[in-house]
Amino acid sequence: MCRILVAESAGFAPQAADILRGLGDVTLADLTRGGLIAAVGDADVLWVRLRHRIDAEVMRVGERLRVIVSPTTGLNHIDLAEADRRGIHVLALRGETAFLNDVVGTAEHTLALILALLRRLPAATQHTANGGWDRDPFKGREIRGRTAGIIGYGRLGRIVGRYLVAMGARVLVTDPNVAAADPPADVIPSTLDALLAGSDLVSLHVNLTPETHTFFGRRQFQAMRRGSWFVNTARGELVDEFALLEALECGHLAGAALDVLADESSAGMDQNALVGYSRRHDNLIITPHIGGCTVESMGKTEQFMAGRLEAFLQSVR
Repeated sequence: MCRILVAESAGFAPQAADILRGLGDVTLADLTRGGLIAAVGDADVLWVRLRHRIDAEVMRVGERLRVIVSPTTGLNHIDLAEADRRGIHVLALRGETAFLNDVVGTAEHTLALILALLRRLPAATQHTANGGWDRDPFKGREIRGRTAGIIGYGRLGRIVGRYLVAMGARVLVTDPNVAAADPPADVIPSTLDALLAGSDLVSLHVNLTPETHTFFGRRQFQAMRRGSWFVNTARGELVDEFALLEALECGHLAGAALDVLADESSAGMDQNALVGYSRRHDNLIITPHIGGCTVESMGKTEQFMAGRLEAFLQSVR
């Protein structure tokens, strides 16, 4: 019988669980790294979200593993080369464009971060929690009338662009495939340099590849307008975090909002330099990669991936 280990099952979609139970013996668990190492040896299928790094150690212990399932588009938490070497098939959402067009959690979170950054919501909330009631220190900025630059005009970039246009922003976009994306008339194609120089707000929506790893660095931050804002809900490894920290510390950027950091893990992130900066300054907002973490988005993707796993197992019988 196929043994399926769901290593991060909090709030797991019931419909997806029902599909998995039809495929074999299912264990729904919420495991630490140590718990994962202890349990994976009995699994034919390992289902993960983003808590764990599925590296050579996990795969070596998981001697029975045939499939790793991750309901994510990014796969930098999985050692794909090691999986390929061991003949382990990886199922994910990458390339499932038709399905993903109806999954908007990350795009909505991007907008939430932009609003929180421009309106200084975390600082104002903390001020009130501390007993204050003074609005003057928290005078914010509006999206309407701003120029927003979107780097990466794929699925999420297009959705975020529509949101910003609807709120009255002028939107510039840059992407090697922007012509194929057929932007609407109220979205303006641009070069990266022109976008950086001309935007009040820059939002990153680029896939992580060897070519884009830390592509956004000191030169790009220096090319942004002084007093502009930076938002990243894509992948932390796209950004040179030391260059971002430098741009914040010297005052070149008015602020930044991040849902992702390089080398994310469920422990030890308090040592990250940007996390440390955010403890001392209210112009950096960091959330723990919760962009796609909504009941609706996770339910849809888990049910979809359970169906993909079912089809895959049937195809290899």
